[in-house]
Amino acid sequence: MTSPLKIVPLDVGWRTCDTSPECVGVAREPYGRCLAHLAPAEVEDVLRGLVPGQGLDLRGTTLDEDLLTRVLDGVDRRLGRARFDRALFTGPARFGEVVFAGDATFDHARFDRLASFFDTRFTRNVSFREVRFSREFSMHGARVRGHGAFDQVRVGSDALFGDARFGRDASFRGAEFHGFAAFDGVTFDGDAIFRGTRFRRALSFRAATCAGTAGFEGARFHSTAYLGPMRVGRRLSLPEIRASAALHLDAGGCRVDMRAAGLAGRFTARLSDADVDLRDATLAGPSALTRHAGRMRVVSLDRLDAGALTLTGADLRACALGRLRNPEGLHLSDCLFARTPAGVRLELRWPPVRWWTRRRVLADEQAWRGWSLRGEQPLDPGRLATLYERLRPAVDDERTSADFAFGAMEMRRLASPPGRVKMLLSLYWLACGYGLRLGRTLGWMALVAAVTAVVLFWTAAAHSSRRPAGHPQPTPAAHRSTTPLPVVHPLTRGAG
Repeated sequence: MTSPLKIVPLDVGWRTCDTSPECVGVAREPYGRCLAHLAPAEVEDVLRGLVPGQGLDLRGTTLDEDLLTRVLDGVDRRLGRARFDRALFTGPARFGEVVFAGDATFDHARFDRLASFFDTRFTRNVSFREVRFSREFSMHGARVRGHGAFDQVRVGSDALFGDARFGRDASFRGAEFHGFAAFDGVTFDGDAIFRGTRFRRALSFRAATCAGTAGFEGARFHSTAYLGPMRVGRRLSLPEIRASAALHLDAGGCRVDMRAAGLAGRFTARLSDADVDLRDATLAGPSALTRHAGRMRVVSLDRLDAGALTLTGADLRACALGRLRNPEGLHLSDCLFARTPAGVRLELRWPPVRWWTRRRVLADEQAWRGWSLRGEQPLDPGRLATLYERLRPAVDDERTSADFAFGAMEMRRLASPPGRVKMLLSLYWLACGYGLRLGRTLGWMALVAAVTAVVLFWTAAAHSSRRPAGHPQPTPAAHRSTTPLPVVHPLTRGAG
């Protein structure tokens, strides 16, 4: 008589338990059944054969709290190669202070209660791919010397990774955290990958360190997220993220990539020695980027749509602002801008000798004049004039605002076609620098005064040289004769 066909619900790569077609627990020889379906005496026989550091294969096995504790005690809480793929943990699973001397895999496993790996040691790699945690999941203080894989895990409650350390890369691609996710004090000696991860509740990365790249590409933050203070070695990658609540960012020593990010709530960032890219980003709520220490260089704001963005201490010397979607929403405080070239320059156009007044300029004007190299087509002078006018209220420094006003008039003059308007603007520029260069006005006044003095002196000298040669000179009063004239008495007049 042939045995009935066994239906295996999952395509697994091991011999499954003979007790039931639905049980995918790995069969133990010579019983042909999984550990959960062995008789008590058979379980005792298996446990007596365990030794510390032994490899353990419990794939697909259902483990309650008591059975798991007895197994871990049987190996003195020290395992070799451990395989828990598709295992079902019906009770609290406490792996605290267990040492995994070999690779450990929990792929597709399910934890119905607490899953605790507090202070656990993984001397090689560990994998939790597509694991379902119905309750809390804790790896607080755990040490993983190799790679850590948590791709597409689902945690129904809080996930605690505080003070954990990963010796190589740690991957959380497509993971979903429904409770509070705490990575405070965690250390990633390689890359930390959170591509496409969803955080349903609050997230915290305070005092975290990542030696490589911290990648959150396409991540979703449904509640308040605190990314820092954290130190990142290479790049903090946040392109195409979506945040419906407040996002607080505090990082340093890396490049911050926020291209095409969409943030609906408040956004604050404190950056130290960082380069930030906000190209194509949308910041719907009040936002602020502040330089904390060192420098904060803004690489690009192209097509940024921000209702209210404050940049404090930003280096904008190489950042074009001409493609901002809402320049009026920008506020610039204590920022660095490019400057006109210093000294005298010789060029193959009229006039051949040029000397530039020192002033702050936008990187867009630098690109148009050819002072810097940019791959994109620079703005024309007419659009530059409008940009300067729209950005003038954004700066809080009077000198910068005056330089922007000068730049707006200069671009308007250069954009005007030949004619009366351009002639008047040219005279206005030449006479007083559009009313913004007092030194130029004083210089012209000094020149006019000097010319007037020279003309008057020359006129006086010429008049003196044209005087006649025989003209009698007047006698001074001091040299006139003092001899008295004879007095004739009236009675003696006519006598004789």
